[in-house]
Amino acid sequence: MPNRLAHETSPYLLQHADNPVDWWPWSPEAFDEAREANKPVLLSVGYSSCHWCHVMAHESFEDQATADFLNAHFVNIKVDREERPDVDAVYMEAVQAATGQGGWPMTVFLTPDAEPFYFGTYFPPVPRHGSPSFRQVLEGVRSAWSDRRDEVAEVAGKIVRDLAGREISYGDARVPGEEELAQALLGLTREYDPQRGGFGGAPKFPPSMVIEFLLRHHARTGAEGALQMAVDTCERMARGGIYDQLGGGFARYSVDRDWVVPHFEKMLYDNALLCRVYAHLWRTTGSELARRVALETADFMVRELRTGEGGFASALDADSDDGTGRHVEGAYYAWTPQQLTDVLGQEDAQLAAHYFGVTEDGTFEHGQSVLQLPQHDGLFDADKIASIRQRLLDSRDERSAPGRDDKVVAAWNGLAIAALAETGAYFDRPDLVEAAVGAADLLVRLHLDEQARLARTSKDGRVGAHTGVLEDYADVAEGFLALASVTGEGVWLEFAGFLLDHVLARFVDVESGSLYDTAADAEKLIRRPQDPTDNATPSGWTAAAGALLSYAAHTGSEAHRTAAERALGVVKALGPRVPRFIGWGLAVAEAGLDGPREVAIVGPALDDPATRALHRTALLGGAPGAVVAVGAAESGEFPLLADRPLVGGQPAAYVCRNFTCDAPTTDPERLRTALTS
Repeated sequence: MPNRLAHETSPYLLQHADNPVDWWPWSPEAFDEAREANKPVLLSVGYSSCHWCHVMAHESFEDQATADFLNAHFVNIKVDREERPDVDAVYMEAVQAATGQGGWPMTVFLTPDAEPFYFGTYFPPVPRHGSPSFRQVLEGVRSAWSDRRDEVAEVAGKIVRDLAGREISYGDARVPGEEELAQALLGLTREYDPQRGGFGGAPKFPPSMVIEFLLRHHARTGAEGALQMAVDTCERMARGGIYDQLGGGFARYSVDRDWVVPHFEKMLYDNALLCRVYAHLWRTTGSELARRVALETADFMVRELRTGEGGFASALDADSDDGTGRHVEGAYYAWTPQQLTDVLGQEDAQLAAHYFGVTEDGTFEHGQSVLQLPQHDGLFDADKIASIRQRLLDSRDERSAPGRDDKVVAAWNGLAIAALAETGAYFDRPDLVEAAVGAADLLVRLHLDEQARLARTSKDGRVGAHTGVLEDYADVAEGFLALASVTGEGVWLEFAGFLLDHVLARFVDVESGSLYDTAADAEKLIRRPQDPTDNATPSGWTAAAGALLSYAAHTGSEAHRTAAERALGVVKALGPRVPRFIGWGLAVAEAGLDGPREVAIVGPALDDPATRALHRTALLGGAPGAVVAVGAAESGEFPLLADRPLVGGQPAAYVCRNFTCDAPTTDPERLRTALTS
């Protein structure tokens, strides 16, 4: 019989709706039940494409004896971290502070007042490698709750007090300048892996936001070292197993330093960020590899993640059926030499094995290899390789596909909108721009209410119950601003303004200029979450700084510019110390130092060839964080177009900084020069 999760919109929660555990969603009613029953709370946090979440669910939450014990002694709450990032952030901070590490599934035991007192992540069904079994943990917590309640209360109170003392304030810090950005670059150089690309050791995550900083820093200063780190890292990732050499798109991370074996889940946010990075890399270098990867990644998102409503699903699982009924990580993507032969025949299989790095011993598990692209460009016939790739892809399509988390997350769709809009514009792919517009339409139609308040998620056209957090407002505004620059439709600038007004009113501390991840009127947790550092995505703090800065450049709003600069104080403080973890903040700081430049393209219509040429040149200009407005001066679509006439009756471009403009030009080459000097 389904439990209370059966009525939720989260695919992760729905996966647990048939567990024998009597799950509750996060709700006041769950904690009321804990108080009335005098029971501790088990809080289990995970997400749909999390491999070890599935493992623990199968081992423990689907086990009747374990469920009976949980139901008898605990009130059990299941949370999707992607739906409730605020809940996840608060308790993950406690887990990391107590244990020095974190991860998912996250397992936390709480008092009925939601105060944590015992923590962990994955617990096995039997003792293993020095870790107690889940049942041992449950019995220990039950015993402590029954016999040592005062001790539990003391521990919980101390943890809550410690968390409350972690308030972040950098309101008095100045905007980062040349010195801080140079120090950040030096710090990245020290952590850079010159043999393999990327930063640090295994596991290796795609450093998309750091690469964006490196590209912007190069654009502003000409620093060749910054560009080289970006180029080499992008090439190593694109040639590695972390990139899907058949279908396009990136896996979550590489378990090794060489980008060979990925953790196979594919996340929307990674692919949106990396699609944009490779498009920007092509804009800088003209690299054919960067062009191909940007387009293949965009096509992957549209083909495999686009939902029936026009938004983009959150993720594809790492696991799938290996053909024997077992769910195995990487089963959909890995190949043996014999499998190549079965599909291609012996001669073509040998060629494919050489081309994609498939070996008899394998690069993964059980003699399987993850397809790579070793450095052998020009040694193979392109038509032959294209035929082999298509035949392998067609064969792979017949395998059991990984599960898809169909939840539409506002923030991640904002990132996808920005990536698809720009990639479509750069490479003359109007279908990609149309996909971006479709996702933006869905967010406006379904996620925004009449006061322009943003819902975090939706699924199958049904909006979720949870309100947007700072990253939702900031990333959706970023997507809308990119869409406005590409399409010339000022309504997207208007919608971005609505969202950023909420940021100023509900997420910014007026006295300090610091930002919070949740709104002032959001549900009160044991701590109001606040984290300026980037993780898998830009932090809400730095994403808001970027969107506020761009909006100010479009409109001249001093309030938005001031809020952006105050928010960037955290980058001045953290950029030189931990540049890997505040890459987007550093990229925004580069835009601030460059202006950012304001480019107004005045012309009769985007289908006018002269207007289109200037507009394309502006989009490809590469000046850090430049904003572009295009249209007729009298249209009223963009403030940047006001009082900007044609020149000699011809479409013209105006390049400005802080609303001080160079002489207008009708020549795309002169415009290109103005944007690179």
